[in-house]
Amino acid sequence: MSEEHEPRKMKRKAYEQELARLEVELVRLQEWIKAKGLRVAVVFEGRDSAGKGGIIKRITWRLNPRVVRVAALPAPTEREKTQYYLQRYIPYLPAAGEMVLFDRSWYNRLGVERVMGFCTDDQYERFLEICPVFEESLVQDGIILIKYWLHIRDDVQEQRFRQRATDPRRQWKLSPMDVASWNKWIDYSRARDVMLTHTDTDVAPWYIVDANIKRNARLNVIRHLLGQFDYETLEHEIIEFPPRPPVGDYVAPPIDDLRIIPDHYG
Repeated sequence: MSEEHEPRKMKRKAYEQELARLEVELVRLQEWIKAKGLRVAVVFEGRDSAGKGGIIKRITWRLNPRVVRVAALPAPTEREKTQYYLQRYIPYLPAAGEMVLFDRSWYNRLGVERVMGFCTDDQYERFLEICPVFEESLVQDGIILIKYWLHIRDDVQEQRFRQRATDPRRQWKLSPMDVASWNKWIDYSRARDVMLTHTDTDVAPWYIVDANIKRNARLNVIRHLLGQFDYETLEHEIIEFPPRPPVGDYVAPPIDDLRIIPDHYG
């Protein structure tokens, strides 16, 4: 994927103002999904450090986790490796009134498993054929399927990896698999190209996100996601709080008898 231009990073104040506006719309969308019983599955894919988790966090920040869930599956167990491949993912698909955000998905087989040799050539080729059929069956059953590929340059990935290596807050994000993915940049590029060729369909298209600037990418994805729905603002009844009833003969226990944690900042 060639780079056409270098976008500019948004100023923090402008970013936070726009994010706050979009958060209101996400809440409205959440209520619409719940009220209309929609089933929404959103797939986030991309190279390691592309920013999938950050975008998902910004989407879910103000939302109800009972309505908008995140599916981020760990590496398969030995038992799961023997299952029908899609068996791991099907239980996480949305029920009525839910939106599920997949932080990586069944596309592991066409990406990391292919590049790192975690599946056989036959398994890879078979799933390359099955995947579009599987996704078409989801859409035909009424699931709204939205797929995002987060694109970053190699120098951006290197910068983010180096930040993870030295920042104690981010070191947990860095794994030996990340190092391996860095050494296999071209292999991942080829795997991505084949994946897009075979699975970018009219029924379940891929939307490509320029994720080289995190702030821009987060806002662009949220705006695009909102634009996939013809939702309306649902009116909510204003809840009024009556005066509290009198305490009667209740007496609170002395606060010194309770296990109060120290206030280090007051």
